[in-house]
Amino acid sequence: MNVLVIGNGGREHAVIKALKKSPKVNKLYAMKGNAGIGADAELVNVDYMDAKAVCDWLDTHTDVEYTVVTPDDPLAMGLVDELEKRGHRAFGPRKNAAIIEASKAFSKNLMKKYGIPTAAYEIFDDAQKALDYIATAPVPLVLKADGLALGKGVLICKTREEAVQGVQEIMLDQKFGSAGNTLVVEEFLEGPEVSVLSFTDGKTIVPMITSCDHKRALDNDQGLNTGGMGTFSPAPFFGEKTAKEVLEKIMLPTVAAMNAEGRPFKGVLYFGLMKTKDGMKVIEYNSRFGDPETQVVLPMLKTDLMEIFQAVTDERLSDVNVEWDTGACVCLVLASGGYPEKYEKGKEITVGELDEGVTLYHAGTAMKDGKLVTSGGRVLGVVAKGETIEDARQKVYENAQKIHFEGMYYRSDIGIKYRNEKRE
Repeated sequence: MNVLVIGNGGREHAVIKALKKSPKVNKLYAMKGNAGIGADAELVNVDYMDAKAVCDWLDTHTDVEYTVVTPDDPLAMGLVDELEKRGHRAFGPRKNAAIIEASKAFSKNLMKKYGIPTAAYEIFDDAQKALDYIATAPVPLVLKADGLALGKGVLICKTREEAVQGVQEIMLDQKFGSAGNTLVVEEFLEGPEVSVLSFTDGKTIVPMITSCDHKRALDNDQGLNTGGMGTFSPAPFFGEKTAKEVLEKIMLPTVAAMNAEGRPFKGVLYFGLMKTKDGMKVIEYNSRFGDPETQVVLPMLKTDLMEIFQAVTDERLSDVNVEWDTGACVCLVLASGGYPEKYEKGKEITVGELDEGVTLYHAGTAMKDGKLVTSGGRVLGVVAKGETIEDARQKVYENAQKIHFEGMYYRSDIGIKYRNEKRE
């Protein structure tokens, strides 16, 4: 069959490369894609935030039988709902389920109602009331913009002064736009963090292999929050005991809670978790593949991704045996100078001959006058597999040195974190 993938980034490139391996897939289209994706799929220049335009394009391209919606914004907008109304088969949650990511206030209240472990919190839609609360709340604490903010709407405030400044930025200055109209103030939790993506058809949930993201721009988790500067898989501390705890206390209750609320979730449900002294707790939910977690998880997938997608759509996920490679995988993000704040685009990218088994996932790239150039903050993801995280890590850093563009920077410590944590 022919398949359309919605999205522009490294996550979409990873999905497309995985789908290319499927004997079920004949041709791939990408809307709007990027320069790297253009080598693996036919690019479609349609705004995917315009649901009518997407559906109209599919109506006139009857050879496309399936659509994969990957980014958070079109999912939250209800693109899957519109596709289904027009009779198009699609992968991804409907709008009423995608709210689990689109509103942090919704997800926190859901967890409280159904006893799913998470940090204590308060919700405010009035800046002064938030400031009054912060005046006496224990610090450090965490501020989260309620809505979608490209993975950057979270501030960890070590002092009361930082928290006051955070309220100013999120609610009053609207640094993240309308996403900051409502503010979630959480207790600060400590412990190693892990991302566990999962396939679910609303009845069955199948966890993927674990991964660890690096959100801060600079080494040793310093600097500003980003969309993610690199990942590695699997999480060293995540053993069978922890996996059982997460499945029984967090994953299955979340699927059941969404069903009980009349919001059945079908697609990829992402669990951002922390291992605290009181057990595993939910830091956040996402309603789709994570970025750059997808870039280390999908290369380890042995099962046909298209088969899984179709099983989710048809609510027969329990019939599919999802298998994974052993070993490890590391992704290093190469970013534009200035990211995650202001940065310049259009810098020419040169790529030397990469070692066999090293994959380059394009995120913020474009073609201009026949040259590969930067077009985003996170530009490329260098990915390698190995028997251990250290093996994969060495391959990634050796090959990153073969890639150049003006202002390029990257963290030097991806894959080191948690190596001394006890595996349970």
